[in-house]
Amino acid sequence: MAHYNKVSILIPAYNEENTIEKLLQRVKEAPALGLEKEIVVADDCSSDGTRKILKAIPGISYIFHDRNQGKGAALKTAMHHASGDIFLIQDADMEYDPFDYPVLLQPIIDGQTDFVMGSRFHHEMPRFFIKNSPPFFSHFIGNIVIVTLTNFLFGQKNTDYEACYKAFTRSVAQAFKIETNGFAFDNELICKTLRKGYRILEVPVRYRPRLYQDGKKIGWRDGLVMCWNIIKWRFKKF
Repeated sequence: MAHYNKVSILIPAYNEENTIEKLLQRVKEAPALGLEKEIVVADDCSSDGTRKILKAIPGISYIFHDRNQGKGAALKTAMHHASGDIFLIQDADMEYDPFDYPVLLQPIIDGQTDFVMGSRFHHEMPRFFIKNSPPFFSHFIGNIVIVTLTNFLFGQKNTDYEACYKAFTRSVAQAFKIETNGFAFDNELICKTLRKGYRILEVPVRYRPRLYQDGKKIGWRDGLVMCWNIIKWRFKKF
């Protein structure tokens, strides 16, 4: 069984001045099952106060893009600068709770798998059009399309490929290169991981979606690109 000492928390950031400081404090406080935590933030040329905030926060590594390239490009930059045995993707907003790290890390530490994926729908699907229901019915429909397409093409039975949280070993990260620079990074990562024969283990994670006026960025066009990438990386050689 492999022995792991350090987890690198990979955080892509773009115009997140309202959440980045609070998020990083939460990441620092989060349990990591005894692993050393390395926090690597790749700022994708933010035009607000995100960079100034990052420079003032001790105990993190940060890299600044000189032009906006996309979430996937920021994640690739963070991965390039990370030194951990395990990589864990964390969004820069507060939609996901870093105190879910143990459920993501434990299966890797125990040797069950090299790749763990968080699911917002592992236990139950959201209910819409009721009081205090989730705000994005259209996003949920798009997610069903992505889940159905991925499961069909790759013979899987997972419930959610678009949640932020994904934890994987350095060996997975080194097994192939990611081409995508946009939001389809996750889809290419998953497709290539499955094509290489790795097993993906799905675990439940908490999720509190924010609204577009609060900084949410992903849209329906990104969903189309994701679907194309799923189809492409099912068949294209790499």
